[in-house]
Amino acid sequence: MTDHTDRLEALETRIAYQDQTIEELNATITAQWRQIDLLTRKLDTLEQQVRSGVHIADPSTEPPPPHY
Repeated sequence: MTDHTDRLEALETRIAYQDQTIEELNATITAQWRQIDLLTRKLDTLEQQVRSGVHIADPSTEPPPPHY
């Protein structure tokens, strides 16, 4: 019986670690999707600004930074 008990405990331990890993991976994926969604919205906003003709400064007309 000890062999079966040891095997059962090993499986339960393994499942507990797998559950923890799955939860951590899910949290990581959720955070990445939030970041992707935010970046997608920002990109859409920039695209709309470019299409609507919002003036974007020409770098050649900008004064040089103070360290030059």
